[in-house]
Amino acid sequence: MKKFIALLLVSVLALSMVACGGDDEPVNSDNKGEVGDIKETISVQVEEEWLPYYEKAAERINDEYPDATIEFIETPSFDHLDVLDATDVTNEDVADVFAIPADRIYGLSQNEALAGIDAKTMAENVGGFDDYDAGLGGNFNVDGDYLAFPMNIETLIVFANSTNAEANGIDIENTIEFTDLDTEDMLIPAFDAWFGVGVTNSADIELLGKKDSGELFSDLTEDFNDLPEEKQEVFTALYDYWKAHNEAKTSLWDKDAAWGYMDSAFTSGETASLRLEGPWSTGSLSEFANDGEDLEILPITNVTINGNPLVHWKGGWGLSVNARVEDNEEKMLLAEKFIEEVMNTDYAVEFFEASGKIMENVPASVYEDSDLSETDKTVIGAVIESYEEAPARPLFTEWGQVWDTWQNAILSWSNTEPSNVEEAYEELKASFDAMMLNF
Repeated sequence: MKKFIALLLVSVLALSMVACGGDDEPVNSDNKGEVGDIKETISVQVEEEWLPYYEKAAERINDEYPDATIEFIETPSFDHLDVLDATDVTNEDVADVFAIPADRIYGLSQNEALAGIDAKTMAENVGGFDDYDAGLGGNFNVDGDYLAFPMNIETLIVFANSTNAEANGIDIENTIEFTDLDTEDMLIPAFDAWFGVGVTNSADIELLGKKDSGELFSDLTEDFNDLPEEKQEVFTALYDYWKAHNEAKTSLWDKDAAWGYMDSAFTSGETASLRLEGPWSTGSLSEFANDGEDLEILPITNVTINGNPLVHWKGGWGLSVNARVEDNEEKMLLAEKFIEEVMNTDYAVEFFEASGKIMENVPASVYEDSDLSETDKTVIGAVIESYEEAPARPLFTEWGQVWDTWQNAILSWSNTEPSNVEEAYEELKASFDAMMLNF
C-alpha cells in the first residue's frame, strides 16, 4: 500500500531524529511517550463481555496520551463484519479498530478494507513472539502488508463427561480410539466442516489445497480406490459413524436438530461421554456435566482414529485497522498503540477472563500460575497443546466454497442411504468435482 509505505518512511525519519537527540533506546511500551502527544479520536469495535477490559486498556492509553480519545462501538464481531460487507469502510458504524477471524483476511484485503500496520514494531513492543512470521502474524501478511495483529489462538479440543465415561467403560486417562467406541459415545457433528476437518486432518486429507504454483486441488476428486489406505480408512470410519446413527435414528445428521441432541446426550446420566468442541463452549458444557463436577477437558490428540490422532487447525483472530485511517498519521499511531495495549501480555489473564481468548505469545505457565479456576487452566493447557500439533488453517478465499460442498454431500447420505463406503464417498466426490469446476 503506497500510503502505508509513505507513512512508514515518515515514521522512520521521525524516529531517526529522536535517536540523533541522544536517546538510543527504540520506541517501545516503556518509553512510548517519546513519540509525542496524540490528539486524535478513534472508534473501536468491542463485544459486550470484552468492554470492561477494553475500557481499562483505554485508560492506560490515556495515561500516556491524555488528549487521545477512544470511543467504543459495542457490537458482536461477526455483526460488525456484516455491516462492513454490506457497506464500506467509510460507514461510521464501522469502527477504526476491529476484530477479525483469520480466514477473513484475504477477502477483506481484496476489498481494500484494511490498513497496513507496523506489525513487526508492535510485536517487539508487546513481546513474547519467538518467530512472529511463523505464527498468526505471518498469516496476516498479505503481499507484504501486515493487515492484522494476533489476538488469540483457537482450535478444537475434547470435552469428557466423567460420569458417563465411567458408566460406558471409557478410560479418559488414556488414548481413546474412535473406531472402538459405541455409536453415541463420542459426539462429532461431522457434517459441519469446522468439526469434520478434525477427522480428515488425522490422515492429511486435503479438502481444498493450494500448491506453490497457485494451482488448487482436492483429494476428494480422486477415485476411492486411488486414495492411500489411511485416507480410505478415515472415510470408512465416517461412513460407519453415519450408518450407526442413521440406524439408531438419532438427530446427529440433522444440521438443525443436531446441536440440541448433543446437549441432551452429553448431560450427566445420558449416553454420550465425549464431545468435540471449542473452548468457548466450556461454560455451557459445564452446565450439562453436573455444573462442571463431571466435566473433563482433553487435548484433541487424546482421541485417535485408526491410530492417528485427531487434529484440528491453527485458528485464531486478529485486530485490524480500518483502511480509512491510513491517511491520518496520528489516528494510525493511536490505533496501533491501542492494539498493543489490548494485547499487553501483563494482562493476559484478565484478557482471558474477559474474552475467553488465549494470547499466542504467552506461555501456558502464565495461566497455570494465575488464580484462574482449575477448569480454565485445563482448557487453556488443552488448547495450547492441541494448537501446537495442528496444521495451519487454510486462509485463501476459495476455501470458503468447501463449507457448503462438504455439508451438502455428507447430509445427502441420509437421503441416498449408501450401502457401503464406496457409494458414500461417491456422493462426496461428485460434490467436490462440481466445486472444482468453479476454479
